[in-house]
Amino acid sequence: MTDGASSDEDRAMGESILTVDLGALAENWRRLSARVRGAECAAVVKANAYGLGVAPVAQALLDAGCRTFFVAHLREGEILRQVVRDGAQARIFVLNGLAPSSARFFVESQLIPVLGSLPEIAEWAEFCVADGVPHPAAIHIDTGMNRLGLAARDLKLARALTSSFTPVLAMSHFVSAEDISAPSNRLQIERFEQACAQLPPMPASLCNSSGLFLEDAPFLDLCRPGYALYGGNPTPGSDNPMRRVVGLSSLVLQVRDVAAGEAAGYNARWTAPSRRRLATINLGYADGYPRSGSEGPIGAEVFAGGHYCPIVGRISMDLSIIDISETGPLRRGDRVEILGPNISIDELAAESGTIGYEILTRLGARYRREYIHGAETPAEAPASEDANPPA
Repeated sequence: MTDGASSDEDRAMGESILTVDLGALAENWRRLSARVRGAECAAVVKANAYGLGVAPVAQALLDAGCRTFFVAHLREGEILRQVVRDGAQARIFVLNGLAPSSARFFVESQLIPVLGSLPEIAEWAEFCVADGVPHPAAIHIDTGMNRLGLAARDLKLARALTSSFTPVLAMSHFVSAEDISAPSNRLQIERFEQACAQLPPMPASLCNSSGLFLEDAPFLDLCRPGYALYGGNPTPGSDNPMRRVVGLSSLVLQVRDVAAGEAAGYNARWTAPSRRRLATINLGYADGYPRSGSEGPIGAEVFAGGHYCPIVGRISMDLSIIDISETGPLRRGDRVEILGPNISIDELAAESGTIGYEILTRLGARYRREYIHGAETPAEAPASEDANPPA
């Protein structure tokens, strides 16, 4: 992504452009796969592949060699199965488990439920008995999150019920893997080991993106990175070991000079301390740009004309205002960087008082999306979003 004058088409459409580098995404998966030293490296593609488009993302991961995927909801799994068509070659796990009376939909779409309670396990076992087939399922064990998963007291009964189906994975989830010093990490590893010993033998999975970078990380049989695949930093406070995947640019709609003491934006929350030059850009909270970026103690910035330009005034639904007083000349129709080489997902999140996960998953539907493969993809033939089913 570069600053400066955009193409005639860009100017005519006036859209913000979201660029997704599928080549970088695939390289991130390969890096993580190499890191886990023989364990399988899956991919978490829930929430429409963290906002980037599940169809092109899943296809890129398939092409890179990924064969196990995780989504959150049954509907997400059904959409993903249209991309990952060969159920014998690629598995799809549904993290949020088995909703009542949904078992047949899992089987029809070749999806694997992650069972996290005794009622779910009992219903799945009953369905398998009635169907005459021991369909696969994963077992979710709670080791400290107190969100989903079996408690230690449930394990004995759960073990008895697993005889009616095929348990293919035991899993749990770290509470604070991004904090390498958190004592809960070691405690959860120990609890998970103890729980697995009470269940029938099956592959095990504990590591998410940050978990992969813990000292003595428990790679076990399968790891489940998500955020790191999309270029988010799994090691906060250290250099990001992942390649950048996402770029986002927006269009300058208007440039104006304001005198000292004049206000900008709703409720006059910002007042010019001196004569300033402001630009209004075609981006607001309806596009997923966090309104908190104009409310936090730091405040969001964009990159334009070779400089970082602060957001001034409140971010509104469709528009934001930036202070370009210190930049080179900008004019109507120029593009500014929202995310890219100069502003990372994690930096925008910190400036907005949130986390990079939220920045990604809120990326708006109004963006024009361009899927590239780094230098290997001809610039004149980006992949089209039309092939991307909504999630």
